[in-house]
Amino acid sequence: MKRFLLDSNAVNDLMRRQDNVLGNYTDARRGGFRVGTCEPIVAEILAGLEMSTNRDSNLDQFRRTLNEITCWPLDRAASHAYGKIAAELRRIGRPMQTIDIMLAAIAMSLDNCTVVTCDSDLFAVPGLSVVNWQNEPGPAKD
Repeated sequence: MKRFLLDSNAVNDLMRRQDNVLGNYTDARRGGFRVGTCEPIVAEILAGLEMSTNRDSNLDQFRRTLNEITCWPLDRAASHAYGKIAAELRRIGRPMQTIDIMLAAIAMSLDNCTVVTCDSDLFAVPGLSVVNWQNEPGPAKD
C-alpha cells in the first residue's frame, strides 16, 4: 500500500484546508492510500501552536486534523535509518535539521512511502521519495 507522510508544512496546509494540498489529500484517501504524519512532526507543530496567539482554537483544529490521518512513530527501524541518513548527509556536507532527518528516516523505514513537503532540504536525502502537493499533481495523477 502506498503511503504519504506529511511534513509540518503539509500538515499546516491540510489544517488550513489549502486547496491543492486538500485536493491531493482527498485524492489519496479516495485512492486507498494511507496518509499521515509522524510523532517528530507532531512535536514540532505543538511547539509552534503553544506560542500562537490563538493557541486553544489552533490546538483544537490540529487535534481534528490528527484524527483524520495516521501518525507513525519513530521506532527502531526508523532509528537505524536515521543513523544511516545522518551519516550520509554529513559525508556529503549537507546539514539538515534533526526533525527533518527523523521524518526522512521514518518514511524510509516504511514500505512504499513518499514524503509530502515544500521543504527543498528533503529533496536532497538520497533515496527518499518526495513530492510537493502545493505545486505538483497528487497521488491520483502519479
